[in-house]
Amino acid sequence: MTADARASTPELHTATMNAVQLISQGSPVVATVIPRPAPGAGEVLVRVRAAGICHSDAHYRSGRSPAHPLPLTLGHEVSGDVVATGEGVTDVAVGARVALHYLVICGACDDCRAGREQFCSTGLMLGHYTNGGWAEYIVVPAWNAVPLPDSVSYEHGAVMMCSSSTSLHALRKGRMQAGESVLVIGAGGLGMSAIQLAKRLGASQVIAVDRDARKLALAEQFGATPVSAAGLSVDDVVAAVRNASNGRGVDVALELVGSVDTVQVSLKALAPLGRAVVVGLNNVAVPVDSYRDIIGREAELIGSNDHLRSELVELMTLAADGHLDLRNVVTHTVPLDADAINGVLDALDRHEAPVRTVIVP
Repeated sequence: MTADARASTPELHTATMNAVQLISQGSPVVATVIPRPAPGAGEVLVRVRAAGICHSDAHYRSGRSPAHPLPLTLGHEVSGDVVATGEGVTDVAVGARVALHYLVICGACDDCRAGREQFCSTGLMLGHYTNGGWAEYIVVPAWNAVPLPDSVSYEHGAVMMCSSSTSLHALRKGRMQAGESVLVIGAGGLGMSAIQLAKRLGASQVIAVDRDARKLALAEQFGATPVSAAGLSVDDVVAAVRNASNGRGVDVALELVGSVDTVQVSLKALAPLGRAVVVGLNNVAVPVDSYRDIIGREAELIGSNDHLRSELVELMTLAADGHLDLRNVVTHTVPLDADAINGVLDALDRHEAPVRTVIVP
């Protein structure tokens, strides 16, 4: 059976679709009309229903992080409906609601076979090194389509593909155990998920640091102890975190911002044997006092990169069971419009964006 024969939507007979693409780093993204992709063997065609705007997208637009080949359709937080399947696809049906794991992998290299797909030797990330979801349609391998429960909205499912899953992976990398304290630096999309997930995993205390009073108020609603970093030096923020943790410091710190100051806070605020997990993108060297920050407390500085498909499945269960609430996290939606999307990216660059904005094509 051909892909067209498996299609359930009349509009699939059109040959083009609308997209918003990065044409040149350092320049605004632009609206384009490009060929609509067709699924090949083992692939599915997804009608995009929601696509998140992540701080990483602002990095790609500015050139602070590489993105290619250009022109490139950005968007790595994607959910939608399967509208066509390619030859050999038997485990994903037309009409299925899905969210998309953003790592397209070979499945055969040593890392893939060991369950470390983020290190696949030929891996490509949607919206970073291959076309993403800021478009009306996207084609991905069927393996990348994760079932989206009926009780989870498309908008929330899209955001879970990056912010929630990256936060869960970072907590796992930090080896967080029930009864330990957690510091979340950056109360944006990742931070709100990190707070809820840390509480769900049994954290004794979660402290949230941000400069935005509105975000800190939401973090407090999720059970975090808020610490404002507005106008404070690194040492002042560290002192405030230690004061909030009864002077001891925290067991696990998640750095979700990507600045020199926040990485330093994550290290300096640790308790003995604490683990600082760096997630935020940053291309500037961070000074580290090796004795005071690491050796003296036997602390650890850990990198956390992406997440695993298995963690996405786990997150879907948590969300369906009501343990991950994104209703107040996805605060804004915009259409598939270049001006609107550039406005959100501009606000992200200024660290003034809402918690999370999602494109609804």
